[in-house]
Amino acid sequence: MMNYTDDIFMKRAIELAREAAKQGEVPVGAIVVKSGEIVAEAYNNREQEQNAIGHAEIIAINNACEKLGSWRLSGCTLYVTLEPCPMCAGAIINSRIDRIVYGAKDEKAGCCGSVVNLFAMPFNHRPVITQGICEEECQKLMSDFFISIRNKKNNENYADNCEKQI
Repeated sequence: MMNYTDDIFMKRAIELAREAAKQGEVPVGAIVVKSGEIVAEAYNNREQEQNAIGHAEIIAINNACEKLGSWRLSGCTLYVTLEPCPMCAGAIINSRIDRIVYGAKDEKAGCCGSVVNLFAMPFNHRPVITQGICEEECQKLMSDFFISIRNKKNNENYADNCEKQI
């Protein structure tokens, strides 16, 4: 169920995703909202920190728990630019977040229905899922990022080949 603020909060998550891309990170941004206020926000930092759990959702959930003084994030909505992976879906279940709003589907690791829907399993908590908010913009961020990575690698390979010929 989309409400009028979903676009506004997703736009902030997109701003965070753009910041991640500037840092050389996969462009994923996430925010946790409670009672209409942002209580935490984050973007991917896996490359920068060299930490496998450096996903935007995990960092935002951790920051929200610290700010709210509880591991239970009941009453909160998580906005994220990319469909959560298995690790992030587990954190969402364990933190008791009420609702997830995401932009782009993740056909390789998405756990809100693209690969599997972990929230349909008989866990003790099942958040409400809203998908496709600002989907085109979120998907374009991902596509553009990976195109730039491939182009950079191709240019490096070309330069290496030129050096070998000299």
